[in-house]
Amino acid sequence: MTTTATNDLGQAAPTDRPAAVPLRKRLRQLVTQLGPSRLALTLLFLIVAVLIARFSWQIVLVDAAERALYDARATAMAPHVGQDKRILLITYNDETLFNTGIRSPLDRTLLANALANIDRMGAKAIGIDILFDSPRPDDAVLQARLRAMQTPTWLAFAEQASNPNTIFYEQQQFLERFHASVATARTRSTSVLLRTDDDSVIRNWPDRPPNLPPLMANALAPVDAAHADYRGNIRFLLPARAADGQEEPVFANIPIDSFAMPMDDDMRAGFAELVRGRYVLIGGDIIDADQFNTPLSRFIDPLTGQHETTIGLEVHAHMLAQQLDGAWPEPIAGAALWVLAVLVVLAGGLTSLIDMRARWVALAFLAQMAFFVAFPFWVHGRGVDTTTLPAFGWALGWLFGYAAVGTAARTVGSRQRAFAQSALGKYLPADVAAQIMRDPDQLSLHGERRNIFCVFTDLEGFTKLSHATTPETVARLLNEYLDRLSDVVLDHGGTIDKFVGDAVVAFWGAPLSRPDDGEKAAAAAIAMYQAGELFRVELAEGVPPLGMTRVGLHVGDAIVGNFGGEGRIQYTALGDSMNTASRLESGNKELKTGILISAEAAARAGRDDLVPMGRITLRGRAQPVDTFTHRPDLTADQRARIAALVAAHATGDKSAYVTCATALTGELGQDAAIMFLIERLNQTDKGESYVLS
Repeated sequence: MTTTATNDLGQAAPTDRPAAVPLRKRLRQLVTQLGPSRLALTLLFLIVAVLIARFSWQIVLVDAAERALYDARATAMAPHVGQDKRILLITYNDETLFNTGIRSPLDRTLLANALANIDRMGAKAIGIDILFDSPRPDDAVLQARLRAMQTPTWLAFAEQASNPNTIFYEQQQFLERFHASVATARTRSTSVLLRTDDDSVIRNWPDRPPNLPPLMANALAPVDAAHADYRGNIRFLLPARAADGQEEPVFANIPIDSFAMPMDDDMRAGFAELVRGRYVLIGGDIIDADQFNTPLSRFIDPLTGQHETTIGLEVHAHMLAQQLDGAWPEPIAGAALWVLAVLVVLAGGLTSLIDMRARWVALAFLAQMAFFVAFPFWVHGRGVDTTTLPAFGWALGWLFGYAAVGTAARTVGSRQRAFAQSALGKYLPADVAAQIMRDPDQLSLHGERRNIFCVFTDLEGFTKLSHATTPETVARLLNEYLDRLSDVVLDHGGTIDKFVGDAVVAFWGAPLSRPDDGEKAAAAAIAMYQAGELFRVELAEGVPPLGMTRVGLHVGDAIVGNFGGEGRIQYTALGDSMNTASRLESGNKELKTGILISAEAAARAGRDDLVPMGRITLRGRAQPVDTFTHRPDLTADQRARIAALVAAHATGDKSAYVTCATALTGELGQDAAIMFLIERLNQTDKGESYVLS
């Protein structure tokens, strides 16, 4: 907030495209299939979009965009006019200050001499946009001249309440005394208050505080009662182009020196042609004093190449010219803005549902964008006050509407796809089902050889539990157990092959193969064992106890693919590697371990907490398998001694073997798995495998 007074401190669609779904049907499907909570959230989002489209001028950051767009409209649609012959500016400029040698307060004798001449030139009225808020030695000269004025003369007045940053208490006291000393029927006070927006740009007429005299434009010329308190936009004018690179200013601006010199009758008559019948505004046109940004300042002036500011005196001249022309732009009514906000958001939402050829969708989009760009300029040019028109808010509201309804539509589509994927998931693993949803051609009967990591699990004691409790309890416990192990597999990027009772079969390396499949498979095998242990610890009281979850892991080639018939298929893996993993899982019981990992899988597990459990011949298998188990509870030295024990047996180094066995028996005599390892090694010769029963 400030005054304007010069202070004394001076793509084309394919031809076989499916028939478009009618918009009404898509909208009905959206409402009926979205679900109550999601529908409520979508409606809430749409309400927010409407509020943005209605109140964007009051939203932080968005208001800056609205102001920039308004300035563009005000500049592009500003009337280009010839020089206004009704208004004359007479100004102190920097040359005047240099010539008089007086800068602050301004030379009042110079003003008194100019007023004496102007008073005899037939001006309609005189407005002086200078605050006399501090004393000068020549005050009496100016006061006498003001009391003698025959032309209606209006002196700038301001007060501290509405301009705390412009005038302080002592200045206001002096200003009031000065005005009282010169007040006559012809010489009166006028308010020069102007208001700037938060970005320090003047766009609107100011308010009229009741304790201030009439605003300068209202004081100089009659104003109808309906617009005596008009606060709409100021209509800024631009000069018509007189010739290439030349413009005649909208308001003539003459230095006050020209009117302050002594004049004879002939000279005065010559100057009177510039003054007679005009409103004369006197003030400062001084660099860095009383300069304001207007909507026209945002853009570079084509002649000067600069962002030009406007002196406060000229702002009053624009307002006076607007008042004289009766150009009172009125804003769009609030009810109409609400209707437009709702329509804009609906347009965005419905656009997201359009199911037409791409060129028609693009055309609809471009047409709406053209509306957002062109309509505000069009209504501004038709004399509508667009300082409250939410042009940027409409675009944001449209975008929010498009996003809200489009997201809801995608949610419904995702649910439909999820339903179809769930149906496939009854026969296929979820990740394979998702891949088939993306590429249905993969739903064919074929297999391919892949190197995969296979995991088999089994829950010890579940069969006994199923006979000792109710079927409902069995079903609940089994579902919870399988759910936990399934989460482990999926979290580690594995494919769940099948459930066989309480057993889980999973593999890594198909349908997608990754470099870290071995590490993830080993981590998953360990995590599945741990999940099983946690599950049995958390069993409710009264439920028969369960044993450990045994896990077997092996890597090898298998045939992976969709197997079955045309009526029913299953995505699975077949081959010796699957059988070996299954036998490893079974071998845990005899070896008194929880996890058995083949040497081939252990080599690619990327872990240092595995210990060898010797070479064994699995049940039903002829080829021996070197095995490892997970023992993070042992120290690195202990794991090293176990590895040395197995290595000594493999090489036939009896001395080293005995040394290691003796040390381990002393350290781990209570460890059943290690003691049975030593027992098995004792029963076999160099490099031989232990045949599981």
